[in-house]
Amino acid sequence: MATNLATKAVKTEEVLEEVATELVQEAAVDSSPTENAARPEELRLLEAMLFASTEPLAQAALAKRLPDGADVKALLEQLQADYTLRGVNLVRVADKWSFRTASDLSWLMTCESTETRRLSRAAIETLAIIAYHQPVTRAEIEEIRGVVTSKGTLDVLLETGWIRPRGRRKTPGRPLTFGTTEAFLSQFSLEQLGDLPGLDELKGAGLLDTRLPTGFNVPIPSDDPSLREDEDPLDAGDTLELALTVPVEPEGEGEK
Repeated sequence: MATNLATKAVKTEEVLEEVATELVQEAAVDSSPTENAARPEELRLLEAMLFASTEPLAQAALAKRLPDGADVKALLEQLQADYTLRGVNLVRVADKWSFRTASDLSWLMTCESTETRRLSRAAIETLAIIAYHQPVTRAEIEEIRGVVTSKGTLDVLLETGWIRPRGRRKTPGRPLTFGTTEAFLSQFSLEQLGDLPGLDELKGAGLLDTRLPTGFNVPIPSDDPSLREDEDPLDAGDTLELALTVPVEPEGEGEK
């Protein structure tokens, strides 16, 4: 009889332990929805603030707008993990947080545009003189135009690739001589330099005064790329010097 009572007591204790365990588990289950409901809401608030901000936000600034007791650090880490494989990532830069385009998709955000720049009157006149009178030096350009040509004007034309240094004139100071390039012909749809408009065509287009001085003529440019008798080849350092020249915008007319 005593043995039976002891056995029953043990079984009762085991049952009570199982009931207590079940109650603890039920309590944990009952409380989890509240905690889980609060965390997603905090994540939503955090996500909204980061998306709406035009600049990265510090953790302290984010904490001020979140409910009291929110673990901002843990929330940021979870949000960062959630966005790891998405097109937008949550990144930390200089102790501040912001959404950025995923690095492997940055090429989608690249915008290529062609900048159209209008040549100044000085550059157009200089280009025309080089085209018709090549090979020609800067001093010769200035003599034809009657004004000083700024270095910036030649720099702009060199940058376009429409002119190039041909050689050096066999005169004191050995100035550079300039000529046009294949890019010039391509730009103006010319098969050869001989296709440039002549005197009659320029008059017909209204580009020349009909009352020209006696003996005035338009030179016929040559397509021969070889150096003339009065030209020396470029020096070894000429190409490097031109490559290192920083293009300068012409200052209006650039002359005085």
